[in-house]
Amino acid sequence: MGSQLALKSRIASTTSLQKIFNAQEMIASSHIAKARDVALNAKPYTDAIFDAVQALVAHTHVTHPIVRKEEDNPRVAVLALTADRGMAGAYTSSIIRETESLLGRLEGQGRQSQLYVYGRRGVTYYKYRNRDIAGTWEGDSDHPGVEVAESISSALLDAYMKDAAHGGVSELYVVFTEFVNMVVQKVRVLRMLPVELVRPEEQDSGPVPEEEAEKAAPLYSFEPSVDEVLDAVLPKYIQSRIHECLLTSAASETASRQNAMHTATDNAKNLIDDLTRKLNASRQASITQELTEIIGSADALNKEEE
Repeated sequence: MGSQLALKSRIASTTSLQKIFNAQEMIASSHIAKARDVALNAKPYTDAIFDAVQALVAHTHVTHPIVRKEEDNPRVAVLALTADRGMAGAYTSSIIRETESLLGRLEGQGRQSQLYVYGRRGVTYYKYRNRDIAGTWEGDSDHPGVEVAESISSALLDAYMKDAAHGGVSELYVVFTEFVNMVVQKVRVLRMLPVELVRPEEQDSGPVPEEEAEKAAPLYSFEPSVDEVLDAVLPKYIQSRIHECLLTSAASETASRQNAMHTATDNAKNLIDDLTRKLNASRQASITQELTEIIGSADALNKEEE
């Protein structure tokens, strides 16, 4: 009887968990379409401004910080985009694992990393391990707004524009999850600054002489000056790319949560079925034992009467 009570208790608790998992899956399902559309709609603008920045720095001889920083500065900034809530499978753990790998590679190159973390799960992870964190942001990781993108981009731009003597950084990396589709979400490491130059020195037919490549490159004139134009472009570039990373991470988080809750709901159902079979077997064994005892008692009484 004690075993049956334990099985009934486990079935009841698992049923409650199944309802919670199913509710979380339905909530994620209702949010994923909007999160996916928002992320995809933000991508064309980010791609356009990135192409414009690349075109400017690739076809213009400039020494602006958007292209290069001082070579003797070993400090770099790393931004990790994690989740505020759990129940999203391996979403946050994958980002933390990739962030730790990046920090290890940078340390092996003799670099000093300044860590920035967005998302309550990531902040809790690093604070529990007493890691130094240069900046943290929390709240609405599954539907981030423009305000948080402005706050993050402002902090990172300030760190990047400082010189080495005042604690500035020479590079900026972002670790986030790219939304590919409902099933596939890839953890990516993006070097946001300095911008990597892509020069048109190779065509489909193979490499061309440098002189011809320089002739084919478009020329730009800047008014009032190169530095002022790039100073105006740089904040917009950083904010747009961080905002896109936040949006695609939000879509990935929602998709991961839906997939994880769907799997958890199925596992809970399978566990309930298994526990129900065990309960039925235990009940049948108990009834068989009781019938055996009754029949044995009746036979004993009949023998005594004879």
